[in-house]
Amino acid sequence: MVTGDPPVRSIGTDPAAFTEFYRAYIGDVTRFVIRRVSDPHLAADLTAEVFLAAIDAAAGYQGSAGGPRAWLYGIARNVIGTEFRRSARERRAESQIAGRRLLEPDDVSRLIEQIDASRQARRLHEDLLALPDGERAVIELVSVDGLSITEAASALGIRPVTARVRLLRARRALQSALARRVTQEVARTEAAS
Repeated sequence: MVTGDPPVRSIGTDPAAFTEFYRAYIGDVTRFVIRRVSDPHLAADLTAEVFLAAIDAAAGYQGSAGGPRAWLYGIARNVIGTEFRRSARERRAESQIAGRRLLEPDDVSRLIEQIDASRQARRLHEDLLALPDGERAVIELVSVDGLSITEAASALGIRPVTARVRLLRARRALQSALARRVTQEVARTEAAS
């Protein structure tokens, strides 16, 4: 654990430690979630689930190289992935999603503002879906979420050198995709002229 980081191992048993931990990382986790989810109710629920999962896993925290934030991002990726899989199964089985937790109007307004502010980040995230999972995960954590390569490697449970290679491949693939889109846009513009 980096000096100055809130304690992690005790957040499941010490309410004061959890409060300090929650206050230190709620903004990071909320931003991480809303870059991937556009529904304010779901964003609030998933953010809460991340902290519940962190409480459950806290006793086993080993002080990863990326620190508590990288550890939380790893948990958040798992929580979001689980939710996406559950939601897909549910959509196939039902026509409506039921059982959402109600939010206060101020909470919804605040989350809608944050979601609107993150619209470009969500578009980038959609573009990233064409990348292989391992490459996409590294570039998201480094370029979108601001982790170092070492922190991203820690969050993903891989070696830093593996993370560097995946990051390089992802950046090259995204540059190629961007070049293709620009070429297509120029061709459309010229054809319309």
